[in-house]
Amino acid sequence: MNDMSAIALTAETETAQKKVFIRTYGCQMNVYDSTRMEAILAGEGYAQAAAPEEADLVILNTCHIREKAAEKVYSELGKIRAMKREREGAGRDMVIAVAGCVAQAEGEEIAKRAKGVDLVFGPQTFHRLPEYLARHRETGRTVVETEFPAEEKFKALTAKASPGTAVAAFLTVQEGCDKFCSFCVVPYTRGAEFSRPMAQVLAEARGLAGRGVREVTLLGQNVNAYRGEADGGTASLARLVTELSSVPGIERIRYTTSHPRDMSDDLIAAHAENQKLMPYLHLPVQAGSNRILKAMNRGHTAEEYLDLLAKVRAARPDIAISGDFIVGFPGETEAEFEETMALVRTVGYASAFSFKYSPRPGTPAAERPDQLPEDVKLDRLHRLQALLLDQQQAFNRSCVGGTFPVLLEKPGRRDGQMIGRSPYLQSVHIEIPEGGPGFGALVECRIEGVGPNSLSGQYVRQTA
Repeated sequence: MNDMSAIALTAETETAQKKVFIRTYGCQMNVYDSTRMEAILAGEGYAQAAAPEEADLVILNTCHIREKAAEKVYSELGKIRAMKREREGAGRDMVIAVAGCVAQAEGEEIAKRAKGVDLVFGPQTFHRLPEYLARHRETGRTVVETEFPAEEKFKALTAKASPGTAVAAFLTVQEGCDKFCSFCVVPYTRGAEFSRPMAQVLAEARGLAGRGVREVTLLGQNVNAYRGEADGGTASLARLVTELSSVPGIERIRYTTSHPRDMSDDLIAAHAENQKLMPYLHLPVQAGSNRILKAMNRGHTAEEYLDLLAKVRAARPDIAISGDFIVGFPGETEAEFEETMALVRTVGYASAFSFKYSPRPGTPAAERPDQLPEDVKLDRLHRLQALLLDQQQAFNRSCVGGTFPVLLEKPGRRDGQMIGRSPYLQSVHIEIPEGGPGFGALVECRIEGVGPNSLSGQYVRQTA
């Protein structure tokens, strides 16, 4: 996904409208959080701003995972402060807010360092956004809130529908992490693992289906660690998927991101038994060296990861595997990097995300003295990415000649062309006959070509 995307609102009020501009960085969960902020602010009378300089409220919804994330936010804030001064010179106010994981990690430091910022709040408190705006208006002071009331947040959001007309949507079911990988800031920015009650998730899914959503992607930092309250006990992710399958209108279910330690037998069985659960699994391993995996505090070995994938593939032979990798972890030798390359060759990934290690303040790995030179990390990253790209292209070529169900998501560039998603998350361009199905339809498509970033195919028939 892109590092940042603009998300704006579309509310109408009788008085002069306020406008908001939300810039979203990072992961799918941040995209989901931004859509929920949309719903909250729509009820406060905010309308769309095409650009930040047009907005009364600018929100940067930040991510702390990528390299130099905080620095990028401060650079962007400098540009927005200049816009704020211009608006003030014209007699118009602008409120600047920093949300998300950088806000959670930096907190008061943002308020001190970035003059002109009015609101700073973490990912667990954005449901109080109207309260923060009112407090700032009353006092004129910067509001900083970085608590972890996840349960309160989801309870508050349940009654607020996310706007939109997409046929595929994200649905957060779990937040936080208890794994404490030595390179990762998530336990410090998102807090401990928390699962939403199953009834809340199902209610939101029914709302999404009522607006035409046909595919949901269940989100969580460790989504397969889901243990939601249900019937006086707890429900696993496998049970949640089963219950979601019965929601009228929901035809496809995905989930991300998973941890190998939480890939339970009932979830593997669900891939074999539930045809609405897509044959695509994103299961990060991070490295192929057992010594590096131990230093990362991953809690599994390379052999255990490969054994797990063997069980998944036995249950669902047509499943595609995606993964995450970090190269250049402190102390990683060339031989240990080659162990990662060997693991990749063994697995055969349909897609993957790969990064060179970058220290995150406050994490154990950042304090290690055996940090690697940037040129070594970059060289290893390029070699790994070349291999992963070869595997992705090989997987795409293997689809040619096959017939797959495709969910039509948007019109293509040419008349009669639609763009949809395969079960394996590939973008597919399809020529639709005149009078044929449109936006939101599930169709069978025979794959005939492979492009740099997509597939092309021939429409066969509509299935749903």
